Amino acid sequence: MPTSSLPEPASGEKAAARLAKVSPPSEDLVDGFIRRQEWMEPVAYAVQSAVAGVYSALGPIGRFAKDAAHGTTVLRHPLHPAVTDAPLGAWLVGVILDWVARYDHSVGAGAGTIALAFGTVAAVAAVVTGYTDFYETEGLERRTALIHGMIMTLVFVLETGSLGIRWTGDQQAGVVLSTVAVVLAVGGMYVGGHLTFRFGTMVNRNAFAEGSELFVKVGAAQDFPENTMTRVDVGGMPALVVRLDGRLRAIAAGCSHAGGALEEGDLDGSIVTCPLHGARFDLCSGRALSGPATFSQPVFEVRERRDNVELRVALPLR
Repeated sequence: MPTSSLPEPASGEKAAARLAKVSPPSEDLVDGFIRRQEWMEPVAYAVQSAVAGVYSALGPIGRFAKDAAHGTTVLRHPLHPAVTDAPLGAWLVGVILDWVARYDHSVGAGAGTIALAFGTVAAVAAVVTGYTDFYETEGLERRTALIHGMIMTLVFVLETGSLGIRWTGDQQAGVVLSTVAVVLAVGGMYVGGHLTFRFGTMVNRNAFAEGSELFVKVGAAQDFPENTMTRVDVGGMPALVVRLDGRLRAIAAGCSHAGGALEEGDLDGSIVTCPLHGARFDLCSGRALSGPATFSQPVFEVRERRDNVELRVALPLR
């Protein structure tokens, strides 16, 4: 009697391959939803173009204004997160005072309106800095930033509307409107946090670098000709080395803003420009000279010994 041919048991690799074909890769619910929203691309591009148009229209002061909005020339730290606390805090306090005043007459009915007005004025800086940072995003990060911006812009509009309604005398409608705005702001803040912790938007890309504090040989002196950008590895950390007027200078090769390879950018004297978003850095000090970068580049100490070039981080990174 003929025996039926049975399939051989699948090996571990074959089983894994079959499972991969059946089960799609898992993705965060937020990312998955945003990835499917194709309509967002032209909208995001239009908003970015509008932001660029505004700064271009400002003429010579446009670059300075943009750098200030990023935080490059103000805090040397992203400015948007620093200015959002004031309006959000004031709006929350205002709503609390509004509802307390309904049941406790020792709290003046206008206390919440005062807090609302303060928050709305302070929010102007948050709007400007937020859309400035948005200009430098791309891909899924850009779509996420667009949702964050749309929600928080709606919150700003509702809070401004609430203020106007109160001035016309309809206190109750104003309270309801500002309450809705604060609830929406919670969602907007969640998406904003997702931008920071999922995509690292405006986070220092050199924060987790671990450069060697001991000198590491990176090549021979002739490997570094004058005014030529060369990328080397210093104990697992990439460095950009340039000889300027006979002296070697070295900074971290990955842009602190978005990790762009600086050796692929432009060199003008001692200034290197990132090829991704145009941030500029001083090769001698590592200082960020223009946005969107706000954090300086780590600097390396360089020495030439017996025709060898050696580097180590000039200051401990942690």
